[in-house]
Amino acid sequence: MIAILVNGETRQLDNSISVFTLLERLQLAGQRIALEHNGVIVPRSQFNQQLLSDGDQLEIVVAVGGG
Repeated sequence: MIAILVNGETRQLDNSISVFTLLERLQLAGQRIALEHNGVIVPRSQFNQQLLSDGDQLEIVVAVGGG
C-alpha cells in the first residue's frame, strides 16, 4: 500500500499506478487539467509513463470555461 497527497488530501493506493490511471479513478481523464508531480509540471503526453510512488505529492488544477 502506498500513500500519496493529491491537492492536500492523503489518498491510499494498493500499488504504484500511472498518473493517467489515477486521473481515470478521479474521473478527470480527458478533462483539461494541469498537473504538478512533486513540484514538476507533467505534460499530458507523459501521464501514462509517470508512475506514482509512496509519498508523492500531486497538485491537479481543472480548467473551467467561463465568460
